[in-house]
Amino acid sequence: MLIVNPNVCIDRTIGVGELVPGNVHRTGSAATTLGGKGVNVARVARSFGRPGTILGFLPTRDAARLRELAEGEHADLRGIDVDGAVRVATIVIETSGRVTVLNEPGVTTGPADWEALVALVPGLASGHESLACSGSLPPGSPPDAYARVVLAARRVGLRTVVDATGPALAGALEVGPDVVSPNLSEAEALLHGTSGEAVEPTGTDVALRAAAAVVGLRARGARHVIVSAGSHGAAFDDGAGVAWCAAPVVEVVNPIGAGDSLVGGLVHALEGGRPWTDAVRFALVVASASCEDPLAGGVDVGRVTQLLAGLPPSTVVGAGLPGPAER
Repeated sequence: MLIVNPNVCIDRTIGVGELVPGNVHRTGSAATTLGGKGVNVARVARSFGRPGTILGFLPTRDAARLRELAEGEHADLRGIDVDGAVRVATIVIETSGRVTVLNEPGVTTGPADWEALVALVPGLASGHESLACSGSLPPGSPPDAYARVVLAARRVGLRTVVDATGPALAGALEVGPDVVSPNLSEAEALLHGTSGEAVEPTGTDVALRAAAAVVGLRARGARHVIVSAGSHGAAFDDGAGVAWCAAPVVEVVNPIGAGDSLVGGLVHALEGGRPWTDAVRFALVVASASCEDPLAGGVDVGRVTQLLAGLPPSTVVGAGLPGPAER
């Protein structure tokens, strides 16, 4: 799979007993890894033996360090050189399992940078069936950046999957990507203007809200939609309506990157010939299994097989699903 991850970063994952604002903390060693949502997608792909190429902007001040980290985990990192320093994402994991993430904004990009990046898509498409757009856009990016990538991918016959938020997701929806996969908070932020930062939704109506978001995003132009709802599960279109699949219960070590793991699992399943509904269920299990790994996007393939065997049947939560908008 080809993965467009424009806002590549370096992740620093730190464990602490308890994070107390305003206090000085003594921590263990920080794990430093190549970071970004698309990087996590590629990790999942490699776990299943499926090659993935990551395409992004590479800040010149830290390009050598990025390539070193990529080579260290056998990641295929390509990109456009841009001036500046790479952003750092600091991930603080407490003993309780609570996670705090501090995301820096990334280097500023301009129209010429995006033209150069999109122009690389056709040449890198050979040998790939799918293209995933993953993560936030760097400062200065046009809001239709992912829409441009989707159109370029479609022209060379690639399946397109978009995992983004806000204007980037809205722009992509206008050109009808094959799949969009926001979490519930991100979907409701786009559809209703609510806050889009919560990862774990609360309330007794989570499945119904997720189903409504699937309907709304289909109406905005997506061919297929998955709306994940943290440890609750995910809603998705199943042909006739909207289905809900509860997530398997897992021992959470690090939930960061679960949505990216879902994308990686989904694309792997689709490229392996699984029908849409089966692919979504497989992807949900991959996302859940990834939460048991300390590395974002890390997944134990054997654990996926185990969890999939015990996954309950999906249930119908909505009917009369509208088709995607004309495009």
